[in-house]
Amino acid sequence: MLEEAERWLTRRSWSVADRPLSALLDAKRASGASVSVVLPALDEEGTVGEIVAEIRRELVERTPLVDELVVIDSGSRDRTAEVARQAGARVVHRDEILPRIPAVPGKGEVLWRSLLVTGGDIVAFVDADLREFSADFVTGIVGPLLTEPDVHFVKAMYDRPLGEKAGQGGRVTELMARPLLNMHWPQLAGFVQPLGGEYAARRSLLERLPFPVGYGVELGLLVDALHTVGLDALAQVDVGVRKHRHQDGQALGRMAAAIYRTAQLRLARGHLVRPELTQFERGERGFEPRTHSVDTEERPPMSGIAEYTARRVA
Repeated sequence: MLEEAERWLTRRSWSVADRPLSALLDAKRASGASVSVVLPALDEEGTVGEIVAEIRRELVERTPLVDELVVIDSGSRDRTAEVARQAGARVVHRDEILPRIPAVPGKGEVLWRSLLVTGGDIVAFVDADLREFSADFVTGIVGPLLTEPDVHFVKAMYDRPLGEKAGQGGRVTELMARPLLNMHWPQLAGFVQPLGGEYAARRSLLERLPFPVGYGVELGLLVDALHTVGLDALAQVDVGVRKHRHQDGQALGRMAAAIYRTAQLRLARGHLVRPELTQFERGERGFEPRTHSVDTEERPPMSGIAEYTARRVA
């Protein structure tokens, strides 16, 4: 590991226990900063309600740390929106945001659009498929942004069990993202969960970054944040254990392809000759190819969107 990364690992890695909730409230009052929490959700009726209820109970009603709790529904076919609303979130459908630009499928698309319907100075993203959720996920990633003025981007780190096996989750991280970062962006080698979906940032940074529309959004934001504000403005916080549903092998392959494409674009800003991935499934006549397109679109920094700048002026 680079000496710079080793120093960063010591200086900018914390535990959620390092910042008591009372200290965060004091820092929030002193700074006047507002906090928005965003959950991107697609067919998550089984988990989204518990997550929303926990955040609302612990960080809105019991302790006024979170000012805004928003679920962005990206086209759910189940009761995700209804469950989230009943649990206490404001629910906005992806297609209602910035309708002049047709929405495309993808998590990054939802995160990008969320900037237009939230107002917090600090924006925290939390995946909607987490089980046994704790409010520590939010306080952990928001904490350094309230207490450390020179920190701009914070990722959660945690153990990721796979079934009964501890630490075996995060397969795309270990097989794709970590090798890419170590080889091409070694300053970021100290991030434990570079692809984790729980992270927070200052709005002033997020509005300056492009957002890959799909699975590459986490790697893209991390790399672009490094180049925009520097390594010492990035941090990570240990929040314990993350439990969620796991994708099958082929879905992970498509995820890995999108992440590789995101890295390739940042390395060369070059042209992808074939932005597709062919996988195989056994059918009646042997192995049959299935070809999937790889996300190749990115949304521009929100600061360049007229509707966003007009809202900020108003």
